Amino acid sequence: MNTKRFRKVALGAVAAAGLGLMSFSDPGERYFEIVKNLDIFATLFREVNTYYVDEINPNRLMKTGIDAMLRSLDPYTDYIPEDEIEDYRTMTTGQYGGIGAAVSPRNGKTYVVLPNENSPAAKAGLRVSDEILKIDDIDVKNKSYHDVNKLLRGQANTSVKLTVKRFGQDKPMDIAVVRENIKIENVPYYGMVSGEVGYIHLSDFTTGASREVKNALTELKAKGAKKLILDLRDNPGGLLSEAVNISNLFVAKDAEIVSTKGKVTDWNKVYTALNPPADTDIPVAVLTSSRSASAAEIVAGVIQDYDRGVLIGQKTYGKGLVQATRPLSYNSQLKITTAKYYIPSGRCIQAIDYSHRNEDGSVGKIPDSLQVAFKTRNGRMVYDGGGITPDVPVEHPTFPAIAQSLDSKGLLFEYANKYANEHQSIKPAKDFQLSDEEYQAFVNWLGNKEYDYTTQVEKSVEDLITYAKKEKYYEDIQEQIKSLKTKMYHNKDSDLQKFKPEIKEMLEQEIVSRYYLQKGFVEASFDDDVDIRAAVDVLNNNGRYGQLLKGK
Repeated sequence: MNTKRFRKVALGAVAAAGLGLMSFSDPGERYFEIVKNLDIFATLFREVNTYYVDEINPNRLMKTGIDAMLRSLDPYTDYIPEDEIEDYRTMTTGQYGGIGAAVSPRNGKTYVVLPNENSPAAKAGLRVSDEILKIDDIDVKNKSYHDVNKLLRGQANTSVKLTVKRFGQDKPMDIAVVRENIKIENVPYYGMVSGEVGYIHLSDFTTGASREVKNALTELKAKGAKKLILDLRDNPGGLLSEAVNISNLFVAKDAEIVSTKGKVTDWNKVYTALNPPADTDIPVAVLTSSRSASAAEIVAGVIQDYDRGVLIGQKTYGKGLVQATRPLSYNSQLKITTAKYYIPSGRCIQAIDYSHRNEDGSVGKIPDSLQVAFKTRNGRMVYDGGGITPDVPVEHPTFPAIAQSLDSKGLLFEYANKYANEHQSIKPAKDFQLSDEEYQAFVNWLGNKEYDYTTQVEKSVEDLITYAKKEKYYEDIQEQIKSLKTKMYHNKDSDLQKFKPEIKEMLEQEIVSRYYLQKGFVEASFDDDVDIRAAVDVLNNNGRYGQLLKGK
């Protein structure tokens, strides 16, 4: 690029940026610093582009610089280039053009792991465990999940040809799938856990989430649900408007739901329940996890602040930051944090203060000593600055290393394929259980399979050896460590029996998904899910439920 022209373009951008910022800051020294630094950045970029020893990719270099700059603010402020806009729209709307099936790369191969019910994939006959060899004659061996997804997606009413290898069949087959506009369901499952307890799994907050929850609640009540479990575990959040509307289903019209406060005071707003509620009386248990965030925390916080239900599970993530999308040139966009949100008790549940970093640039969670107490409607004490704390914390069992290894190596997946190929049908998902003989058949099948793992105890012993050598104590305790390693080193056959309940449950879920897809996968977990069991116990004990909401 001509140097004079480059400088003219850069200064034009500087001027435009400066004018846009003047209304938000004092026009004196701050304005000068903005213009000066933008000019430095533009000239630096020109010099690197002109004189760096190797050819550079200007787009990639600029994207790297922008990403690094925004990362210094918080993890949620992002630059979205034009070629990533469609992915961003999918995240916010839950819609895309495709075949409606989840795929997963495993050991260099790509498998169909879950076709959605009534999706183009299901209609065309794709099954769980089908290995995708080619997409429109393009070999997908060793391709990434992102690359495979790109090939599968496209305009609705266009056809895509999949060459797949099916378990138990020698020859590959071609399956033509006509893409449709796929709407990712915010409520992938709802049903009855028991005679009176309904269950709604809310996984996202994209457009239409509140309508899906309301419809699910209405149908469950028609089936006899007198109590409700709302599962927000691992829900990353989404649209603020949907969080407001879902909260509105359970609290009275005109009740305050959430308020936002930021630097641009004109954007500060109080959101209230605008509609008549769906049900203000049905007992509610909300399940939360450490990955329940943002909009999910608004709903959980509203339920807790109004003493409308009991929270069960783990402390939530603590994301109390609000993002807005701003248009940039060349069809790109900026997703920027503009405010913090505050739930009805007045607390902000943001766990990390990104504006006050340590000297090394790191950030830490707000310490307990700086958390402020607030009160729910019934006078229960709740706290800000670190996510939503459940009313009934649930201890989760440790996931055994052998189960992790069997899962990560794809052996549970592979054996479920074998089992489904040999059994035409099974019992309903809630009732299906492997017999002891069937579990032993699985153990026998593992006999010549490659998998290994390191237990946490073994890791601790290796750490002990490392520190003992570093501090020159190893020779003194060498014999004791050898004895300890002999006693503690895992035995696969022994572990397959010791952790039989955990492994068996995972295998049952895999098998059930071959017959009943996602619905079956969820229902198969009901009897072993510690959070659901705790929720049912609380909901079926009216005295305890009432005491928890009164703070007694």
